[in-house]
Amino acid sequence: MIKILKKINDKPYRKFYSFYDNALEHDQRSIEAIAISSLNKDEMIVDCRFVNIKYIHENEWTFFSNYNSPKAEDFESHNQISAVFYWQKVNTQVRIKAKISKSKEEFSDIHFKNRSLKKNALALSSDQSKPINKFSKVKQNYEKAFKDKDSLIERPRFWGGFTFIPFSFEFWQGNTNRINRRELFTLNSKDEWEELILQP
Repeated sequence: MIKILKKINDKPYRKFYSFYDNALEHDQRSIEAIAISSLNKDEMIVDCRFVNIKYIHENEWTFFSNYNSPKAEDFESHNQISAVFYWQKVNTQVRIKAKISKSKEEFSDIHFKNRSLKKNALALSSDQSKPINKFSKVKQNYEKAFKDKDSLIERPRFWGGFTFIPFSFEFWQGNTNRINRRELFTLNSKDEWEELILQP
């Protein structure tokens, strides 16, 4: 689940809360999973991966990762992302475009302290996305980190949150005969949401 810490009353957010609650009521699994696409401008390579949104606070959406990972390099290279939720139980898709940056250190510190020690041990022991000669070494590194429980409370500097602020939402609802409903909200230069209905 996503922790919605503070809601705002903007229309696309109200629509998101409603769709999210509906998916939750229908027991949507992995409801917090979102596919995030990024661009590395230095290499001109586009990449995509699923992450778990942990918090929404007003217009700020936050997930956590290794700051030395490929996606972190992408965000440093180009601070715009696109992202998609798909909730199969209610045949609903939410597409988002946003600007992304590192979260505040204090926020990441609090989140890390409140995580399970097992999760923190993995964060400490894994050089995320870097090659390793055999999988058994992953387990060895994890077990070694987990034994040193005193080190599992303080967040390492190479790990923390990423926060994105959306400037576009598209809400897609699947219907029979592919007569799908699509509503687009775009933030204009006056910080006002413009609304359009898109053809399927």
